[in-house]
Amino acid sequence: MVRATRPDGDQDFVPIEADNFGLGFKWTAGIDEAGRGPLAGPVVAAAVVLPRGFTDCEIRDSKLLTAEQRARLALVIKANAISWGLGVVDAQGIDRHNILKATLMAMAEACRALAPAPDHLLIDGSQTIPVDILNSRFAVVRRATMQTSIIKGDRICLSIAAASIIAKVARDQIMIELDATYPQYGFASHKGYGSAAHLEALRCHGPSPVHRRSFAPVRELCEATGTLIKR
Repeated sequence: MVRATRPDGDQDFVPIEADNFGLGFKWTAGIDEAGRGPLAGPVVAAAVVLPRGFTDCEIRDSKLLTAEQRARLALVIKANAISWGLGVVDAQGIDRHNILKATLMAMAEACRALAPAPDHLLIDGSQTIPVDILNSRFAVVRRATMQTSIIKGDRICLSIAAASIIAKVARDQIMIELDATYPQYGFASHKGYGSAAHLEALRCHGPSPVHRRSFAPVRELCEATGTLIKR
């Protein structure tokens, strides 16, 4: 695990990918997720391999960008990336496995979509992907892949920041689509997070099939009302 930092106000990323080239790694993938905290909808992960020397001064942690900026930059990233991939685990999978394992599964699924296969994974946060999960998302067992977890990686690593944008844009679109199916919850607005409006909608309408019943506010509501969530 890396706890890399950069000076306050410095907009340059730490050249982790360039250092990897110097160490002999050809395909370094940045990985990040969107949607660990919401009460509804999937967790989505993205993996991005950028070409050597690629830079874009507007790419940064998706949380620092507007929706319009993210949508525009997602197109730039996809157009320039050597490869990129998405992994999605729905609410039922989150309830079955727990949110941490579901997130790691989504990350492994995103890696599977990359071609050529990455030889070094840069993962936002403190966790790496267990080998059994990584291999379970591939058709055949692969050799061990180097992994580095980076605390606040989306702030200091370009490819992780790019992945954060791809994941966030993809998940937001999923929640907008779910809003059309379940308009009473306002998913298009709060994207499944526990806003006051969302909690009120939960109290009024009960949970939908895309709510995470393992998350306390939903679970407690089900217990208080004797509601069963139909899948």
